[in-house]
Amino acid sequence: MRADLAAIYGEERLPRYTSYPTAPHFTSTIGPDTYARWLAQLPVSASTSLYLHVPFCREMCWYCGCHTQIVRRDELVAGYQRTLRSEIALVAETIGRRIKVEHIHFGGGTPTIMAPEAFAELMATMRQKFFVLPSAEIAVEVDPRTLTADMVEAMRLSGVNRASLGVQSFDPEVQRAINRVQSYEQTASVVDMLRRAGIEGINFDLIYGLPHQTVASCLDTVRRSLALAPNRFSVFGYAHVPGFKKHQCMINEAMLPDGPARHDQACAIANALKEAGYVQIGLDHFARPDDSMALAFEQGTLRRNFQGYTTDKSETLIGFGASAIGHLPQGYVQNEVQIGAYAQSVAARRLATAKGYGLTDDDRLRADIIERIMCEFSADLGDICARHGAEAGAMLKSAPRLTPLISDGVVRVDGDRLAVAKDSRFLVRAVAAAFDAHLDPGKQLHSRAV
Repeated sequence: MRADLAAIYGEERLPRYTSYPTAPHFTSTIGPDTYARWLAQLPVSASTSLYLHVPFCREMCWYCGCHTQIVRRDELVAGYQRTLRSEIALVAETIGRRIKVEHIHFGGGTPTIMAPEAFAELMATMRQKFFVLPSAEIAVEVDPRTLTADMVEAMRLSGVNRASLGVQSFDPEVQRAINRVQSYEQTASVVDMLRRAGIEGINFDLIYGLPHQTVASCLDTVRRSLALAPNRFSVFGYAHVPGFKKHQCMINEAMLPDGPARHDQACAIANALKEAGYVQIGLDHFARPDDSMALAFEQGTLRRNFQGYTTDKSETLIGFGASAIGHLPQGYVQNEVQIGAYAQSVAARRLATAKGYGLTDDDRLRADIIERIMCEFSADLGDICARHGAEAGAMLKSAPRLTPLISDGVVRVDGDRLAVAKDSRFLVRAVAAAFDAHLDPGKQLHSRAV
């Protein structure tokens, strides 16, 4: 990374572009009736992916930016699982047939907070209502502090083949400052359990920019993580937005690293992972060269969705659960965020859609450009625009934010092809933002670019 450019652009608050337009632009004009119509219009040949949101944890991690709440009573989790099963049945009925499913992802919160038998029931419902392909990737986000052997067995029997483990940092001082104390031994034990159960796809999530974090502590976390040999790493910069996530007020802002320090931490982690043989993929992922994500990156078929970078080629993502977001060819839908309102809708046999966004032709064009920039650090504007019946020259003229990026050497434009300079790839969000017709720089809705 070039430190001078990090100083110029790194403080910008920009989307991560897991969708375009991004979620702040969703409105209540898209509701249950629209969603029902979109579902019924899915092509017969369509394949889809499913996302299930489980918004419960045993305790709050103070850095968390997810929709979740602390729960002590297992009855609440069991009731929510029953609501999920009812919503799955309702959506399947609205579609009108058993649509093919290629990916299933359980996110949270902590999906493994469910009882093992409840998890198995949920998977059985999905297999009954949808045609889950034998080759489907089934991934579950895991908190190593609470995962049990019984839950691992339920995951195995349900066909889970990928697990994403929250690690963040192994530094005890950092862990105390974010209210997530998790020993290396706990994490190693869970990795061993998963692999013995045949769940071979292991992802680690790491975060930089946390309170008390240093380059040395980041590198120590990487070193210890590498000893467990996960297939993939996701490395995110901590987004401190206490105005939106009140529990982040528990973090002492004075202990947060500044912009240059975050830049140094991100560089150190990336360099260490690449030196260990992992392929850097897009903004924040790293994978072994033989991993399906690394192969998709090499072949130019990498995609981006609400879980970040993905090998999922489906054009439809159906979200289940409170706050879950779905993506259909016609646009985006999001469920009620509050668990009570979500449950009431499903109990009334009404789709729980609270808001969404209907895509325009211009949105689809810009979404394709932004996705290629985020996935490949380049975009063939001529080819993309031609497929959408547009002109590359007009698209470039509509992106005035590119001008300083080109002047500063962040971006190179050769004819109709745009490429991010190798030493500036950490600013890929700033390049993607140049094509964001909805971006309002005055609203601090997003995390820092670095």
